[in-house]
Amino acid sequence: MTKYFGTDGFRGEANKNLTFEHAIKIGRFIGWYYGKRENKKARVVIGKDTRRSSYMYEYSLVAGLTASGADAYIMHVTTTPSVSYITRTDKFDCGIMISASHNPFHDNGIKLFNYNGEKMDPEVLEMAEDYIDDKFEIPLATGDEIGKSVDYVSGRNRYMGYLISMGKYSFNGYKVGLDCANGASWAIAKGVFDALGAQTFVINNTPDGFNINTNCGSTHIEGLQKYVVENHLDIGFAYDGDADRCLCVDEKGNVVTGDHILYIYGLYMKERGKLINNTVVTTVMSNFGLYKALDKVGIDYEKTKVGDKYVYENMVTNGHRIGGEQSGHIIFSKYATTGDGILTSLKMMEVMLAKEKPMSVLAEPVVFYPQVLKNVRVKSKPEAQNDPDVQAAVAKVAEQLGDNGRILVRESGTEPLIRVMVEAGSHEECEKYVDQVIDVIREKGHIA
Repeated sequence: MTKYFGTDGFRGEANKNLTFEHAIKIGRFIGWYYGKRENKKARVVIGKDTRRSSYMYEYSLVAGLTASGADAYIMHVTTTPSVSYITRTDKFDCGIMISASHNPFHDNGIKLFNYNGEKMDPEVLEMAEDYIDDKFEIPLATGDEIGKSVDYVSGRNRYMGYLISMGKYSFNGYKVGLDCANGASWAIAKGVFDALGAQTFVINNTPDGFNINTNCGSTHIEGLQKYVVENHLDIGFAYDGDADRCLCVDEKGNVVTGDHILYIYGLYMKERGKLINNTVVTTVMSNFGLYKALDKVGIDYEKTKVGDKYVYENMVTNGHRIGGEQSGHIIFSKYATTGDGILTSLKMMEVMLAKEKPMSVLAEPVVFYPQVLKNVRVKSKPEAQNDPDVQAAVAKVAEQLGDNGRILVRESGTEPLIRVMVEAGSHEECEKYVDQVIDVIREKGHIA
């Protein structure tokens, strides 16, 4: 378990638990590590979202990288998937994205990608943490070994060209709404949709450094729902701050989640003989309604731990082509090594155009089951989770639900909590079964 880097990078409140000194040290380590490993000057590409603090981290990373002898290529404001793409296609040693994704503006984060545009290897992150904690020293570059910074906005433009090339059909005649969350997609998404012929309507595309994700984007989709209905749009897409997520709004104003997207595109792939292994990869938090819908069309599925990192690992290990999370992290492994919100929206447009059906009809087979999730603060997560009486209570609920719902009990990865979740035919059933398990946890003295 890494100390600073979680499943989605090193995150924290700017200059509190993630400081500019951390960024300098990360730059120092990355510049030294890749220069030493390749025995040449390392090349590292950097992108950032629209948070005010992203500039501070960008300059700090560049200082650290160049001081260790690496050349830093700066893409400026761009999306996380664009950094992943350019790292891979332009043969950089490493990619760095400065973003805290869907978090509020006062948070920020540093995500590292390996040469293949994948999330950084754990052993490299562990070494970086040891350097942050002063467990070893790194020499400063001197003379002609000192690195340089290079303006690399051309990389962002090439990524836009790549997205445009993904459009198999003209969007002419379609009215499309985009909610850019005042984040990284504001300078990219509209240009892509315009180039493909859509009549594009954009909201929340005026970032000021502080309004990223504020009552907008994929975590606050109600604004886009209203906008789509009021303006009679055919479809709406909402991204998060770094645009690695996408949720949709159909022409009636209904939310189309990541689970719906997995079903819609998974079925589209199956119908064309493109769904290798006939499998969609989900996380344990996907709704039971998705699994029922996949069962009806004969598509298999796998369930991973929560986190697109685990989804991608499963896809690579088993050769699956599509996977993702209900939150809108969707990975199309043929085209990307990470979730890509704009790519996801293009793929949804492709299905609509190919099938000549509105999004509401495409999403209709996925009927979400009511869900209740309660968090229980416990003295010891493993003791509560592994208690035989608790496990017996969980098994009893599972038996009572049968094929008409499911129960999931899991430990929080960051807090002393056990999460008890039930999906069933009614909200009342969910409440009843969740409380049954929590009562046993309480009776056995596990609650803190």
